[in-house]
Amino acid sequence: MDKLSTLKVLLGVTDTSEDQLLLTFLSLAEEKILERLYPYDKEKNELPQRYNGKQLEIAAYLYNKQGAEGQTVHSENGISRTYESADVPESMLRGIAPFVGGIK
Repeated sequence: MDKLSTLKVLLGVTDTSEDQLLLTFLSLAEEKILERLYPYDKEKNELPQRYNGKQLEIAAYLYNKQGAEGQTVHSENGISRTYESADVPESMLRGIAPFVGGIK
């Protein structure tokens, strides 16, 4: 099963109307992982297979954040929502150890 199909199953999306949006979230998730994984090497652009699950997890988070999911605080009448961060939460990136190189 490809990543788009897996993400659709995770999110309960059954048609193709949101495919482009979901592909965008998968791409953004991949970029976030690569930024963390290779902070000093912008030439690396292929996500190691071991992070496929993390990519799906982050893409699902970004999709769900469009609504009320992912909140750490919610108020009702004054409508105040708070998320862990404005970006992908640090807790989701915690298991990604950056690669660093040496000086030549």
